[in-house]
Amino acid sequence: MQKLDGQLITVLGGGGFLGRYVVQRLLARGARVRIAQREPRAATFLKPLGGLGQTQFVAVDVRDAASALRAVQGSDAVINLVGAFGDMQAVQADGAGHVAAAAKAAGAAALVHVSAIGADANSASAYGRSKGDGEAAVRAAFADAAILRPSIIFGREDQFINRFATMMRMAPVVPVIAPKAKFQPIYVGDVADAVVAALADNAAGKIFELGGPQVLTMAELLRWIADATGRSPLFVDVPDFVASALASGLGWAPGAPITKDQWLMLQHDNVVANGAAGLAELGVTPTSLGSVADGWLVQYRRNGRFAELASR
Repeated sequence: MQKLDGQLITVLGGGGFLGRYVVQRLLARGARVRIAQREPRAATFLKPLGGLGQTQFVAVDVRDAASALRAVQGSDAVINLVGAFGDMQAVQADGAGHVAAAAKAAGAAALVHVSAIGADANSASAYGRSKGDGEAAVRAAFADAAILRPSIIFGREDQFINRFATMMRMAPVVPVIAPKAKFQPIYVGDVADAVVAALADNAAGKIFELGGPQVLTMAELLRWIADATGRSPLFVDVPDFVASALASGLGWAPGAPITKDQWLMLQHDNVVANGAAGLAELGVTPTSLGSVADGWLVQYRRNGRFAELASR
């Protein structure tokens, strides 16, 4: 196991969903952690997790090369977790390049860049293209960077499982868009462990695709959520031509059920490619959805933690 005691590791996006788990693991390993994000005050909830002087907070906008360079100065290693669904090319492509160039200029020994399964400069979706362009920019500026591509990440604070659980709590009928699209959901704690493991020298210059132990279609995943929350909505598969028209015609509107770009992303399975290096190579054992989800999905049950008593 790599020794991180006393090392200064800058985590861009450290206060986000994945970031808070990465930061916790780094602090537990004795690293000094600099949390960099656009609004650093939003991440100060992490400060009590470290010892006196173990955490730092700085503002950064990865779209600005000078800002990225200031944020990583003096770092022994840099971890880039920044992502966005708006201004994607500037954040996930240009911004990734800025961070990588800054890490190289600052003399950082390691860079871990978190991308996504589906990253492809030739992707039909803007999200996939920006992720693919970002990987290319990272590789051009910092050839030894470790690149991680997770599938859909789940956990207490996620915006995926929780979104559908909320929908099932609110509505008796749930439309299922792209019911056959496949996912390989991965626990946020496992991704965080993989990020920290990727700081090691033997991960340098490699790409890892990260997925959990289960591959589920969209339809199977939604039914799993319903079972886990004790809900029984009516699921209605939306024909592809209807979903495509909906995404193209109304996807631009605030609160639209699906955007055009999301629809394009759903045309490809979000699973680990055959033969790809992954969690095993990083020494991480995958956690199943069922083994941890009950800890927070209980809030969506009709009687919460008292559901079992109410059924007696």
